[in-house]
Amino acid sequence: MASYTKTNIFYISVGFWLSLGVESYDDWSNNVLTVQTGGSVTIPCYYDKKYTQQKKYWFSEIDKSNTYTNTTEQNLSVIDHPDQSLFTVTMRNLQNKHNGKYYCALETGEQPSTKTMYETYLKIQSAPDVSVVSSSVSGHEGGDISVQCVYSSDYQNKLKQWCRYKDQSCYTVGRTVTSQNSSVQISDDDGRRSFTVLMTGLRLNDSGWYRCSAGEALSPVHITVTEAETNKGKDISEPGHDKNNNTTKVIDKPQKDHELLTVWLPVSAALLLLLILIGVFIWRWRQRPKENEQQIRERNGSRNNDTIYSKPEDPVIYSTINDEDPNDANKDITTYSTIDHVPGSEAKPPAGGTTYSTVAPQQQQQ
Repeated sequence: MASYTKTNIFYISVGFWLSLGVESYDDWSNNVLTVQTGGSVTIPCYYDKKYTQQKKYWFSEIDKSNTYTNTTEQNLSVIDHPDQSLFTVTMRNLQNKHNGKYYCALETGEQPSTKTMYETYLKIQSAPDVSVVSSSVSGHEGGDISVQCVYSSDYQNKLKQWCRYKDQSCYTVGRTVTSQNSSVQISDDDGRRSFTVLMTGLRLNDSGWYRCSAGEALSPVHITVTEAETNKGKDISEPGHDKNNNTTKVIDKPQKDHELLTVWLPVSAALLLLLILIGVFIWRWRQRPKENEQQIRERNGSRNNDTIYSKPEDPVIYSTINDEDPNDANKDITTYSTIDHVPGSEAKPPAGGTTYSTVAPQQQQQ
């Protein structure tokens, strides 16, 4: 735990304290937070629960300014989280002009009137002395997570640590058992100038802010542990490590079931629509108007007549017209018609087979 010292000094050099009474702690006070140029960083400031209602602020020695909690600007946000007993400071688009010392402080409303919870020196570099692959890592209760911390060659032989902001507990290279089923293991790969922190058997209260450090240089990391699903118990599959964001991904059965459901729902809907269309087609086909027997006989009779008239074996009628002098009005025109019986035909010729017809010529009108 941190050891606190009470002093009564007049902080004239920086103009930070406006009162004679200042309470601060000396642990972690000589740290350097390294950030890449143009990047951003979030700094946690934990406080005692008894100060939940008190005013908190972020102080900069560079311009001697106070930024109180619940303030959001373009490149600076100071947000209070009373349920977690901390407020966070997020600085964005950091440049060399931001190099300097900063403080997390609050107004106690008592003596001493001002309390410093945390102080750090911010160092902006093109290649930070200490950085992390991901500043936010999440995992499930009972599962594992890993964090990769990178350091420069100047810090290759420095002490490597994984520390928690809330209680300032720290772990060094090796394996440390933190409870019956959980542990913290740190493996240093000096060839690649990085060390990996593996936390196993996660518990819900492991959530919070941590930091990777090599010597006095550090980089903060936020850990989120969520509840395990009741029907899943422990992770079904081996956790996979994502190199892009350094998070632990657990592929479980409910997730697979959800993916299958997402695929089959559209397919089932399409098949159901197809069956409905087929059923409508069959129903309309059966409901088409039916012909009665009279219409069928008439249609069949029409077809038979056409067939009869087109049969080559029907009787053939030959007619001979004897017109010796068509200009003679006194003469009749005699027509001889011979009807032969064609075998297979129902038509019968008249007796004798020959029909005589006389046609009188039409009198011309004068």
